[in-house]
Amino acid sequence: MERLRTVDIISAYGRKSVLTGVSFAVEAGQCVGIVGTNGSGKSTLLNILAGLRKPDSGDIFFDGQQAAGKTRGQLFRAFVGYVPQENNLIPELSVMDNLRLWYQESEALKQGLSSGFLHELGLHEMCHLKAGRLSGGMRKRVSIGCALAGNPVILILDEPDAALDLPGKADIRRYLAMYRQMGGTIILATHDETDLNLCDRVFALNGGMSREIDKTLRGDALLEQISIINKE
Repeated sequence: MERLRTVDIISAYGRKSVLTGVSFAVEAGQCVGIVGTNGSGKSTLLNILAGLRKPDSGDIFFDGQQAAGKTRGQLFRAFVGYVPQENNLIPELSVMDNLRLWYQESEALKQGLSSGFLHELGLHEMCHLKAGRLSGGMRKRVSIGCALAGNPVILILDEPDAALDLPGKADIRRYLAMYRQMGGTIILATHDETDLNLCDRVFALNGGMSREIDKTLRGDALLEQISIINKE
C-alpha cells in the first residue's frame, strides 16, 4: 500500500530555488533514503514532508488523501513523526518531562515506557536523568521517542546518527529496523553510506530535482549518480 506520495514539490528561499519539482512515493513498511550534497535541499524536503514548511507548489498525499486546505495539519499530525538533526530536547528538564511535553495522554506514555516502543528504546531506564546530561546517542533515542507520540506510521529523520560514535550509530540503526518490523515507514536523509543498508529505495537530490538510484551504490559510484541528475 502506498503510504506517502509527493508530486512536483517546488520550494524556494526568496529568489533562490531549492526544490524544482520533487516527486516520489513510499510504500507502507519501506525505508527510503534521501542522499545529496550539502545544500541540495534534503532538509528543506524533510521539513515539507513533516509539515513544518509549506511548499510553494506541489502536492503531498497520505494513504491517498491530499494534505491540503483544512485537512493539511490533521493529516501531518496523524501520519508523521519528525526527528531533526539538531537536538530538540529541553536540557534543563528530565527525560520524563521532555516526553510529557509531547504525549497528551499520560496513559499512552506510561504504557509505551512499560512495554511499548519507548521501552524498546530504553527510555524507561533514563526517565529521571536530565536531558542535558545525556550522551549524543541517548539524546537521539529520546528525540525518536518524542517523535513517536501519537503513534505515527511515518518516521522522518534528518541525519539520524550525525555526530554519534560507532556504538551509538549501531543502536539507532537497530531501533529503526525494529520500528520497521513493527510496521512503520521510514524516510531518512543521510551522508552516512551505512544508513543506506536499511533502505529499500534510495532517492538522490541535485539541482532541485530527484531521481531514484540503485540502493546498492556506494563510494565513487554513488557520488557519480548524485552528480549527473541535473545534467540529464
